[in-house]
Amino acid sequence: MRELAGKTAFVTGAASGIGFALGRAFAEAGMNVVLADIETDALAAAIKSLHDFEPRVLGVTCDVADPVSIEHAAKASFDAFGNVHVICNNAGVAGGTGIDNISLDTWRWVLDVNLMGVLHGIRAFLPHIRAHGEGGHFVNTASMAGMNSGFGFSPYSASKFAVVNMSEGLARQIAPLGIGVTVLCPGFVHTRIGDSGRNRPERYGPARTPDPTSPAGVLSAKVSELVRSGLDPADVAARVLAAIREDELYVFTHPGESWRAELKERFDAILAAMDKAASR
Repeated sequence: MRELAGKTAFVTGAASGIGFALGRAFAEAGMNVVLADIETDALAAAIKSLHDFEPRVLGVTCDVADPVSIEHAAKASFDAFGNVHVICNNAGVAGGTGIDNISLDTWRWVLDVNLMGVLHGIRAFLPHIRAHGEGGHFVNTASMAGMNSGFGFSPYSASKFAVVNMSEGLARQIAPLGIGVTVLCPGFVHTRIGDSGRNRPERYGPARTPDPTSPAGVLSAKVSELVRSGLDPADVAARVLAAIREDELYVFTHPGESWRAELKERFDAILAAMDKAASR
């Protein structure tokens, strides 16, 4: 999709961070934009900050873990702007890293948002995009945690690995329909993901803070510091817009050698295991 002006984008997790940066970038590119988020006050503030782009910006409250909520948000988008073309399944949460105090509620919450939220977005919008025939593009936010296991045993990493796989499979099936797919795999970005518990619904029980002296607590503190000094979300959004225009499947935001070395170690181990199987 080289021409974005006049088309419509739908973005989840859009009240802050990468989602808000995407919304602003789409608006600046001349698109109609639907910002969807579970956090109502932050969403209202985000819409207010984009007043220069009215009436091309709409805010809708949406819980991506709930398929009915996504369907309602999709209908609001169609009612406001007609055809929708770019879908950014961006909403995400972090929690539950490590093997200490494994919480089923936390695993369900993270997977429901990070994995099922992407599925719900695809399910709600793909039939619409196929029907209008004007082309489109899905952007699914994964993470570098979806490419390596540096976070250890983690629902966050598990969900992001799944989003990478879903995006690869989706891309193969819908490319012939003129619909593109990008899977966004950022490194550390300056967002509020470390404070995800603020939006944790009651149905998943209370958030648990790891013991700061435990391995999970030490890792959490380290990640929080890296996020605070991370990349500006606006830089990520610019990279995503370029990927949509060029129909790129993978977007990596951090070209550092440490990331590449971790990926190479994993891929080398996989290929070595395959060579071992072939020699038997």
